[in-house]
Amino acid sequence: MTATESQAGKPARTDVDAAFRGSATYRSLGEQQLSPAEERFEKGRRTVGLFLAPVVSVVFALLPLDLPSDQQLLGAVLLGVIVLWITEPVPIPIGGLIGVGAIVVLGVVPADDALSPFGSTTVFTFIGAFILAAAMLKHGVARRFAMFILSLKWVGTSTARVVIAFGLITCLLSAFVSNTATVAMLLPTALGILTVIAKLLQDKELVKPDFDPLRLRIGTALMLMLAYGASVGGLITPVGTPPNLIGRGLIEEATGERIGFLDWMLMALPICALMFVALALVLLLLNKPEIKRIEGVAEYIEQERAQIGPFSTAERNTLIAFGVTVSLWIFPGVIALVAGTDSELYTTISDRLDEGIVAVLGASLLFLLPTDWKRREFTLNWSDAATIDWGTIVLFGTGIIFGSLLADTGLAETIGNSSADWLGLTSTFAITVFAVILAIIISETTSNTASAAVVVPIIIPVAAAAGIDPFVPALAATFAASFGFMLPVSTPQNAIAYGSGVVPITKMIRSGISFDVLGALLIVVLLPPLISLVLR
Repeated sequence: MTATESQAGKPARTDVDAAFRGSATYRSLGEQQLSPAEERFEKGRRTVGLFLAPVVSVVFALLPLDLPSDQQLLGAVLLGVIVLWITEPVPIPIGGLIGVGAIVVLGVVPADDALSPFGSTTVFTFIGAFILAAAMLKHGVARRFAMFILSLKWVGTSTARVVIAFGLITCLLSAFVSNTATVAMLLPTALGILTVIAKLLQDKELVKPDFDPLRLRIGTALMLMLAYGASVGGLITPVGTPPNLIGRGLIEEATGERIGFLDWMLMALPICALMFVALALVLLLLNKPEIKRIEGVAEYIEQERAQIGPFSTAERNTLIAFGVTVSLWIFPGVIALVAGTDSELYTTISDRLDEGIVAVLGASLLFLLPTDWKRREFTLNWSDAATIDWGTIVLFGTGIIFGSLLADTGLAETIGNSSADWLGLTSTFAITVFAVILAIIISETTSNTASAAVVVPIIIPVAAAAGIDPFVPALAATFAASFGFMLPVSTPQNAIAYGSGVVPITKMIRSGISFDVLGALLIVVLLPPLISLVLR
């Protein structure tokens, strides 16, 4: 709970720092402060989901479809899990685990095969990044970064500019650094800024004494900008996100045409720029900040900085671990710029400096760098690491499982080919629209990487069968694979933002639908003329 009742019966003052440090992602109704209308909605949503999920699964499993049994059962379970994720009758990670258990019990795959994706490097990226974030929050490093950003004259007095500034930083970093790593790097600072804003609202009595800082609209806008901004920025360069490299490689193999680094950027920048403008406008409209201007922020920051004092040993150690991790995350991108992504040096460096391995090694430094050697005290204790959001890690692990099974069982390919045959696609425009929609739909329930790896190989033969050059639809599918915005399992960055505890699932879905549609329109409308202008 964020506040308790005082002895006099009055609500106690919320401990803002504790609220943001706490693991509060998957809270029951009793753990949230809801209005009567909100509580009625939440009870209805969760009750409907509890009964609808099994009904949807059973009905789909019994339909007389011309599908192999493993594909039909997988589809039935996945539909039921999606209902659980959207309606939350059980915590979202538990919904994923129920689905994994059902897949094994129904004989879709053996248990070992189903659970092997939990060893994915992305899972280790989450673990390492969350531990680093815990250290930055515990020792005040995130708060220092937040104070610095808020002290900038063009940013600090406007909540809208805070959101936009973070989006720009995220976009630029994710063009060269992993999207997941970028969001993980910026998450502690974002939480630090939310802490400052929440305390300012509290001190100026603009909120109730026992308010819930995890339900601020400005928090939802900031976290979603981090997650969505990384997806948009990752499109700017070929090395920004794995789907870019996968799609580019498959297109080259099928058509013999290679897209150069600069050519890719020239095509992607207009789409990304317009999408970023749309992100800022829609997020700030759907999640209107509680205050437009952070009045008195300069004085407030001056007082806070005086209280914080000089850097402590723990803060310096945290910065060392964070700096080493970020440097190793960035290094493969630097090699790609200098030597190219086809070079042996880049292949060796990127394989060995895997982002998941780098994350856990960087986090391990926190347990090796001492704050008091005589007493054998180190920067972080295991009790601190144990409080990270393991639920989000489990959630994304189950998402990876479903993504791999969609590909392994052939269900994704069946959906793609059957849809293409049923729709009778015969033109470049129609196939491009189909490619974009299919890539976005699949990316909602699997990783972006899996979406690109599944959809692009489907689209190329579909286009070839229609006598059409597959270059445009295949590249459109590659771009669209990064536009999965609706669910926490759609991308690692979505899961990290959701794992902050600040973004309700309903708000992520509402905003995500808007950006899925906008992203699809921008790709369909802008990509073909940009390809003609830059490459043809």
